[in-house]
Amino acid sequence: MKVLIAGGSGFLGTALKNSLTRDGHDVFILTRQSSKNASEIHWDGKTSNGWGHIINEIDTVVNLTGYGLEHWPWTKRQKQKFRDSRVIPGRALVTAIQNAGRRPRVFLQTSGVNRYGLRGEGIADESTPPGSDFLGQLTVPWEDVTKPVEDFGIRRVIVRNAVVLDRKNGLFPLMTLAPRLFFGGTFGDGRQAMPWIHNIDHTNALRFLLDNENAHGPFNLIAPQLTSNAEFMRAVTRALHRPYWFHVPKFLLRLVLGEMSVLLTEGRYSQPKRLIELGFPFQFGELEKAMEDLLVRKLPVQSGA
Repeated sequence: MKVLIAGGSGFLGTALKNSLTRDGHDVFILTRQSSKNASEIHWDGKTSNGWGHIINEIDTVVNLTGYGLEHWPWTKRQKQKFRDSRVIPGRALVTAIQNAGRRPRVFLQTSGVNRYGLRGEGIADESTPPGSDFLGQLTVPWEDVTKPVEDFGIRRVIVRNAVVLDRKNGLFPLMTLAPRLFFGGTFGDGRQAMPWIHNIDHTNALRFLLDNENAHGPFNLIAPQLTSNAEFMRAVTRALHRPYWFHVPKFLLRLVLGEMSVLLTEGRYSQPKRLIELGFPFQFGELEKAMEDLLVRKLPVQSGA
């Protein structure tokens, strides 16, 4: 199988690429950076100019593009960048597919579980409508921009990601920094949902959905164990053998981070209903087991060159 990953230079794309190549698949990365690596293809992230012909050789397209929400502050200009970095590359991918003589069989589109709003009644699943807040509304054009590929007979899968936990990459190392320094505790009152998924389960879920012909439409990529911020931070401090006592009030986070503070102080509980129904086997579905692997288990020693 030949796979094209847009936005594949980040840690999620790298993990997926490594998993696919280990199994003998050919993986190509669309990147804005110049590279002499034959598997890395330059694009501007806006058009199909100079690379669109490659689609004729591709079986699967994975769209992981999107400027990270952790970039601060959330000014009006920054918010527009969040939107553009998700919508414009998606439109370019659709154009390339539309113009191709041979089209891919599968298109995987990324999104986020923040689609369901920062608060709400009941536990959200894939059928829950988008929230009216900025994060919820951000996912609407993000997902919809690649919907036209379905008109070409392509199976489109939408993955709504929770926070992906990895030892060295993403938000998790920052989330564990304060506990490591003996300042572990909640953000706000700690009752808000903390959506998470272990990086191994995330990569395996992507592979599972790409391979399963019955997978189409939206899937929440989130651990099945409902977790509050307080439960999450308590598990981190317990795994690190650190105190759980320093709780940062919501008003202080709002004062420092502005609107971006909602990433820490707000969150709606949601579940991976469709992923479970399809039979995906979580390896790290329980928080304690995930913390054991990420914070306690020693990595094997690498032999020298």
